Amino acid sequence: MAIKRRVRTVLALSITTALLATGCSGGESEEPAESELYKNPVTLTWWHNASEDGPGKEYWQKVAKDFNALHPTVTIEIEGIETNQLQRTRLPAALLSNDPPDIFQAWGGGEIREQVEAGYLKDITEQVKDEVANIGGAAEIWAVDGKQYGLPFRMGIEGIWYNKDMFAKAGITAPPTTFDELNEAVTKLKAINVVPIAVGAGDKWPAAHWWYNFALRACSVDTLKKAAKDLDFEDPCFLKAGEDLKAFIDTKPFQNNFIATPGQNDPTSANGLLANGKAAMELMGDWNKGTLDNVAEDQEALNKFIGWFPVPAISGSPGDPKAALGGGDGFACAKNAPAECVEFLKYLVSPEVQKGYAETGQGLPAAKGAEDGVKDPALRSILEATTSATYVQLWLDTAFGSTVGNAMNDGIVAIFAGNGTPQQVVDAMKSAARK
Repeated sequence: MAIKRRVRTVLALSITTALLATGCSGGESEEPAESELYKNPVTLTWWHNASEDGPGKEYWQKVAKDFNALHPTVTIEIEGIETNQLQRTRLPAALLSNDPPDIFQAWGGGEIREQVEAGYLKDITEQVKDEVANIGGAAEIWAVDGKQYGLPFRMGIEGIWYNKDMFAKAGITAPPTTFDELNEAVTKLKAINVVPIAVGAGDKWPAAHWWYNFALRACSVDTLKKAAKDLDFEDPCFLKAGEDLKAFIDTKPFQNNFIATPGQNDPTSANGLLANGKAAMELMGDWNKGTLDNVAEDQEALNKFIGWFPVPAISGSPGDPKAALGGGDGFACAKNAPAECVEFLKYLVSPEVQKGYAETGQGLPAAKGAEDGVKDPALRSILEATTSATYVQLWLDTAFGSTVGNAMNDGIVAIFAGNGTPQQVVDAMKSAARK
């Protein structure tokens, strides 16, 4: 991502999860008084990552239509873009071109800090005080130096989604709670000719999340906080994470040709393998139920067999066994977007809209007052695990910022491909941190 200067202070947080615009002006101006809002026609352009036909895309269309019904002067033009393309290609190019969408997906952490330092985002601090208070600590991920630049609409931790029927057939009586038990489960699943774990290494980040979780177990919470703040990766725990990952890969828990398998939204993707009974497990976040729904050939069967459990602990490791990797999705407004953009953002995180989002099964809501919308049993499990986690580490590529994050992910995928080493991952992170 192009930025004006590289910022070496990156946000990482311990989260107590709360539960749970083409109307651009030519330059900065004071926000109009509330009485001046909605007087003139405004068109907001909105980019989100619900690119596939399904409940998520349909719901955002409904939300835009409902907002227009409440405020007829505001027209919202929507474009759904696949996550990797949006985050790594389309959005950085649009921001650099000075012709960005008015409101767009924002992932927080070091990534939003980079965008703020580059002068891309609108400061919404004064307008969203009530929304921040209702969301709680999670909103801090979309803040920089005490100022708010975005708000989350989804928040939760990741874990392992699994096929209950396959577990039963393999004689696995309970979800693994340690990596020793996970390794035993892999062996039992292989014995009945079942692919134990699907991974979409073709999209890089789904594979990289395995390394993140090994780092979460190998590193203490204080070490992770220091690394995120100072971009300091000298602690040997980062090397240990790569060594543990390589040892796990060597047990061959993944499907054939995993290095070319996409992550989501395709029957041949990793979540397509899980959704259609061709693999027993997948490491993924709370949004995965929605993507599984999109690719399942038999929706009824999916709802019967799908389950979820937290990432297992590693016996004797320095990391907190009840810590979890997590984060969310949010939205931000471009710096010169009209004031109506902020009003639409506030609407997106209102309890009523959040409850409707939860009811789609696409993920967990970030705002208080929306918890009753979570109906899916697996999502209820994630909700409980999120609220009981002792520490939630923001996704490491987001926490460390895009420069370090991209270098880290490339190095991790090289381990999966068999042509990289744990030391090379750490070396790449250190080199990127110096840029």
